[in-house]
Amino acid sequence: MEKKIWGAVAMLGLGGLLVACQPGGPKLIDKADTTSDTRSGYSYAEPETQAMQDDDFNNPAMLWADIGGDQWTTVDGEAGKSCQSCHGEAAKSMKGVGAKFPIWDAKLKTPKAVEMQINECRTERMKAQPWKWESDQMLGMTMYVKMQSRGMPVNVDVSGPMKAWLERGKEFYNTRRGLLDMACSHCHVDNAGNMIRANRLSQGQANGFPTYRLKWQKPGSLHRRFKGCNDQVRAEPFKRGSEEYLALETYVMWRASGLPVETPAVRN
Repeated sequence: MEKKIWGAVAMLGLGGLLVACQPGGPKLIDKADTTSDTRSGYSYAEPETQAMQDDDFNNPAMLWADIGGDQWTTVDGEAGKSCQSCHGEAAKSMKGVGAKFPIWDAKLKTPKAVEMQINECRTERMKAQPWKWESDQMLGMTMYVKMQSRGMPVNVDVSGPMKAWLERGKEFYNTRRGLLDMACSHCHVDNAGNMIRANRLSQGQANGFPTYRLKWQKPGSLHRRFKGCNDQVRAEPFKRGSEEYLALETYVMWRASGLPVETPAVRN
């Protein structure tokens, strides 16, 4: 078993990122919240990928943004309402909104992601069916809402009850887990800018989600990316919308404070 594990490490090119595994489950390591040079993943991308993101006509994620735009004005549910019925023109009502999520939900007593707010509006105000987290409709609407804040700085309020969730997310980010015994910070703090196989590691900033990944050939949510990272270190992933991922989202969005919203970003 040990040979198989370290063989997988060698194939992934992660040998230089790891320290010896120790028994006893996840371990907490002490890491800085961010680097002194906070950089978007855009700055690590190839020029061709940057050009794809910069041009809305060539950005493949705009197909999903169009879905969101169509859904914004579509009446759905027993209440006979659309998003526009309550919020009017998205360009005005949603400007700056996406830059502030996640926000505190006093009813749920958890941070609330944009996806959760969308489904709350659908079920409570429109009396419509909720959307699945990674459905084209949800990705499109989340993207459309956050697009209205493009260029505005990420500005998540982590005061009050959000502070405890920020600390919980920070602990997750810096805790070793999985068969590879790695924390998020091993890649995105210790080795940002270094190559891993054919890809360059970034700081893992979340200012462009939902993001179109060339690897996926479609957009994906931030929680899908969390799951993918957990899978890569051979750790048991959590469900999208779980408390663990909501705490982690709170931390990584706070960590991206000041970076411009780039939704929909394009990444490898």
